[in-house]
Amino acid sequence: MRVDRVLASFFAAAKRRATALGPRYVDLWTVLERNSVGGKRFRPRMVVAAYEALGGRDEEACALVGAAFELLHTALIVHDDVIDRDFSRRGIPNVSGSYRDTATTAGIASPAAEHRGMSAALIAGDLALTGASRLLLDVSCTHEVRSGLLELLDEAIFASAGGELLDVELALAPEVPTVQEVLDMERAKTAVYSFEAPLMAGAMLAGADPALIDALEEFGREVGIAYQIVDDLLGVFGTESATGKTTLGDLREGKRTVLIAAAATTDDWFAIQPFIGKADLTPDEADHVRAKLEVCGARAQAERLVDEHTERALAVLDRDVVPADLRVVLRPVVDTVLERDR
Repeated sequence: MRVDRVLASFFAAAKRRATALGPRYVDLWTVLERNSVGGKRFRPRMVVAAYEALGGRDEEACALVGAAFELLHTALIVHDDVIDRDFSRRGIPNVSGSYRDTATTAGIASPAAEHRGMSAALIAGDLALTGASRLLLDVSCTHEVRSGLLELLDEAIFASAGGELLDVELALAPEVPTVQEVLDMERAKTAVYSFEAPLMAGAMLAGADPALIDALEEFGREVGIAYQIVDDLLGVFGTESATGKTTLGDLREGKRTVLIAAAATTDDWFAIQPFIGKADLTPDEADHVRAKLEVCGARAQAERLVDEHTERALAVLDRDVVPADLRVVLRPVVDTVLERDR
């Protein structure tokens, strides 16, 4: 994928530049680069899908925009892992974990080693954020288009930061949030930067008119919310071998999801609540929670919401403003959301 070549070139240049400040700084860039590979490149694919379906032909410009959103994704997950105090991702040490582990190996006590890891991750995430903007500055396009792309990136960062803060606040609040509050948080935290902004950026780069760009924002919002609800379902009811994600983590963390918000409005909540946020939750206790989430209708409600938001997304694609070629390209995006192992 051309985006991979852009990112490889970006990191190579950054490491050359970092040599002036010494090998430790080069090491940080190396760890950050390692944490940027292995993903599905989902956000760049959204950029490419919109751009090429609308007749865009400048592959290098498109790749730069796609790489910018991939770097944004890297930055956000690095920071998210710090917030969640996670030291691994996809089964391997993340930036925090890498720096913690080398400190531990050197004989540094655990609290100080963990602080070293989180400090390095904060710096690395900041570098990825600024790198995303830097890539957009290299895009060959008009000043007006570049300004629009930078505004989209800024809005994606702004919304995601607000969503992340809301996620933290909802997790600490004594009362369980409403389903709508959870949906608003998930849209801001994930849907904007993962779906809305990349699709709009691809269309903007291709010279699409404002009405189509607005339609893509709406499509991205609906499919992005559906995607996140499916992710919540997988976090509790998924198959670990298929998703690569534990089905105990969200429950042990006490994560405020649509499932939990829906369950909290039912009489079964009193049988569920003691196990939400229980750090040593056992598999048997998790099975008890899953059964109650089924009985009280929380799972069914979440699945209905997935269907509702995907139907709204499909309705956007049926509008006259959406060209047939783009419609053909984006329908599989909806299918991808629905066909995940939920």
